[in-house]
Amino acid sequence: MTPGAISARPKPASLLSDIPAAAAFIAAVQKEDGEIPWSTGGKTDPWDHVESAMGLDVAGYRRAAEAAYAWSARTQPADGCWWSEYRDGKPAKGAYKDPNMTAYIAVGAYHHYLVTGDDGFLYQMWDCVRRAADYVVGLQRPEGHIPWAQRADGSISERTLLTGCASMYLSLGAALKISERLGERMPRWTAARVRLGEAIRTKPHLFDPSKARFSMDWYYPVLSGAVTGEDAEKWIDRGWETFAVPGWGILCVSDRAWTTMAETAELSLTLAAMGRVSDAEKVLSWAADKKYADGAFWTGVTFPDGVIYTTEKTAWTGAAVLLAADLLYGLTPACRLFSHDFWKPAPILQTA
Repeated sequence: MTPGAISARPKPASLLSDIPAAAAFIAAVQKEDGEIPWSTGGKTDPWDHVESAMGLDVAGYRRAAEAAYAWSARTQPADGCWWSEYRDGKPAKGAYKDPNMTAYIAVGAYHHYLVTGDDGFLYQMWDCVRRAADYVVGLQRPEGHIPWAQRADGSISERTLLTGCASMYLSLGAALKISERLGERMPRWTAARVRLGEAIRTKPHLFDPSKARFSMDWYYPVLSGAVTGEDAEKWIDRGWETFAVPGWGILCVSDRAWTTMAETAELSLTLAAMGRVSDAEKVLSWAADKKYADGAFWTGVTFPDGVIYTTEKTAWTGAAVLLAADLLYGLTPACRLFSHDFWKPAPILQTA
């Protein structure tokens, strides 16, 4: 299948019936100004705001998604980096500047372009994406890693998170795709992404080891495309017994008996990105029945007692399910965005 092609796999009726309700729930959480908080009355973080907008696009809510990206552009600080948490459109007390949350605007903007084919949207978002990527690249350390936060006083925390760096690897790839589409050369971004990928693959000592108990540290290097091929297979197989609970989903942390539907959907997305489609479908099925009547998916569930873990109904959980379904079943022209094949260089044509 060529990059960008829509999957012809049969679409399960049960999953298709979930999609409109899941998207309608996200739309109901969205505020009039475009902001998408975690939940009704909850906080907003820039990364999950973008993921929720992507979920809206999967289900055809184009104007709502564009309103979300317009909110991001309006609230972007002069230095390009968003704060980690917002309340009513303003930085929350105790918030810090988060390069990972900042970088993800590029993934969302490129996703919307792939869905709509709207070059005008990319031109509108270019300054926003450029300033975000410039900020992130400006924080990169010589060994390739990027610290996780800048404090309110301007100081940089040198703590580095593997999940965040993997996500930034994907984000810089999307920023470069946008720059290429618009005819803008950004060699500094290219070099930074190469160094970041090398750090993820070969320099584990750079990253906070206490986060290894989180499943995201397990699958995000593969989901992001920083680790591919046989190395990706080994990476995923190595953590399978630790984090996968058949029928229940994917653990959030290895030492707690609760699974989360977002992590379950993201692991499905990871497997589908690698080409392990049957495994991806199986994992996504573990989340399919864990939802409320209004279309919201449970944030998490304990096992084996089956108690819903936190009653907060999060918009981004449903968005993660929608994105996994899109890659598996080709619901939009953006369905291949997370596929490893999508990021492979196009073959060079030989001329006579």
